[in-house]
Amino acid sequence: MEAQSSVALPVVLALELSPGATPSRRTLGRDEAAELAALVAADLQALLPRLAQGRLALAGALFDTVELLRPGFPVWATLDELARRVPRGQLENVVAFGSHEGRMPAQPLEPEPAYAEGPMRLLPLSLLAPEPLAGELAGQLEIELVGRGEAGARTADWLMRTLGVRLEHARYLSRNDLLALTCVQYEHVNLAPLWTVLEAALLTPWRPEDTVSARGLALRYADGAVSVQSPAQWLAAQGGDAAQRRHDFAGAVFELRQYAALLGAHGLALRLDGDAPAVDGALLETLAEPAAGATPRLYAHEAAGLGIVAITVAQSGAEGRPRALAHAYPLDPRALGGLLALLAGRYGADAELHALGQVVLDERGRLAAPGPVVH
Repeated sequence: MEAQSSVALPVVLALELSPGATPSRRTLGRDEAAELAALVAADLQALLPRLAQGRLALAGALFDTVELLRPGFPVWATLDELARRVPRGQLENVVAFGSHEGRMPAQPLEPEPAYAEGPMRLLPLSLLAPEPLAGELAGQLEIELVGRGEAGARTADWLMRTLGVRLEHARYLSRNDLLALTCVQYEHVNLAPLWTVLEAALLTPWRPEDTVSARGLALRYADGAVSVQSPAQWLAAQGGDAAQRRHDFAGAVFELRQYAALLGAHGLALRLDGDAPAVDGALLETLAEPAAGATPRLYAHEAAGLGIVAITVAQSGAEGRPRALAHAYPLDPRALGGLLALLAGRYGADAELHALGQVVLDERGRLAAPGPVVH
């Protein structure tokens, strides 16, 4: 087989850990990765005998789902590229990549410490085969792995001894299986709209996709990012009394925090609709430029259990009535300090943040700065 003419079929070895178990490390050394690859090859060839005519590539690293399901599938893309560089006659039909002196051979194959505590660890694999054979193997993978994809006893035992953990299950999944499993998990926690935009970014990145969050915020995937409707604009279209509107607004911001964290883990940015400026860990909605006169002030809208849900930059206008210049929505608490500095610098505002103790609305129920009687 000419390596460059091969088609890569992405697979994972999914390790479901026993409760409380954590692997002793995130990567395998070169020799360990080679040992595991030989065991995996035996497992998969028992299911797919014609795999021996292709090549199995394994990355000796333990990932979380969010690290594998990113636009362009960079972990698999890197594994495939490295595997194709190895001469065919050197390692027969199995090639493995492990760490050397604590490092994997390419940065995308380095698991991120932030995602190391999950209950499922995933070892990426690729089956490389000539195009006609790859088509046959792809169909067989989707059938055989669902019904008989449990890893062999020798493989599972090797993993438990080497990683120092107990496993509930160790089984092979196609990437399509992993996508379907993740879809079900997000739907189960009421995040089906998030999956809609994420799936578009993964599988049809050239095509825009529109959806609506569970709370009614409009979402759109396009050009490698997810944009969302302004929470203040969304609030302006809601009904209910002031208390209900405050509660609904806080819930919408909480939902956005979930979306931002999960999309960021999957390698996607969340931004506001339109040409709003990008701000790390926050959304910034610009409304007006400051006018000559009073120094703008920063006001913090707060909600029980969530802390600061929005910051309004406002300037006293005619008869002391506040004039909103911008709304900002902190999505990551670590970004608050930088966000305040940015707002103070951009609008020439007093650096002091004035806590409001609640979400402040105007007489029409819209997000607003306090009037002159509120201190």
